[in-house]
Amino acid sequence: MSHPTLDTLQDALRSVLGERLSSIVADRGEVTITVPAARLLEAAELLRDAPALRFEQLIDLCGMDYSQYKDGASPLAEGPRYAVVVHLLSVSLNQRVRLRVFCPEDDLPMVASLNGIWSSANWFEREAFDLYGIVFDGHEDLRRILTDYGFIGHPFRKDFPTHGHVEMRYDPEQQRVIYQPVSIELREITPRIVREDKYGGLH
Repeated sequence: MSHPTLDTLQDALRSVLGERLSSIVADRGEVTITVPAARLLEAAELLRDAPALRFEQLIDLCGMDYSQYKDGASPLAEGPRYAVVVHLLSVSLNQRVRLRVFCPEDDLPMVASLNGIWSSANWFEREAFDLYGIVFDGHEDLRRILTDYGFIGHPFRKDFPTHGHVEMRYDPEQQRVIYQPVSIELREITPRIVREDKYGGLH
């Protein structure tokens, strides 16, 4: 099995994807490409089918929330808030690539589903929908997967409160499980520590 260099992989990606590439970066021995949302499916098919790429396997897909990048000096500070990151593996060519696509709208983050190209995307997309609220257009069964059906909000968004919005408990009067606003009182996680003089024999 061959071990192509990053330069060889980048050349192949530029040649095959052409104008479908928004950016290509090689850093820490890995290649990351970004494509526009409108051309995601087109680029994905080429990544899978082009003889020089042959990324037969989608090994991971997750959502990203870049909301706090706007507070710093990141080059992503002015970009959209949500993105989807996909890790692809070519078993036959022994190469990997990271594919990133930004959701055009922050209010309703949506990109095309990759489930029709790599079937392993199915549950990863459901997970990203559940935790980030990213909608995958064309997914046939986009339901929550980790939180409850009645759960409000998306826990991996950076503005999601650490104590959540609702809690569930059994109500003995109604004799059923009910949801109610959280009753947790916020507390300081790191307690203030006051040591006595010469504590532990220290001077």
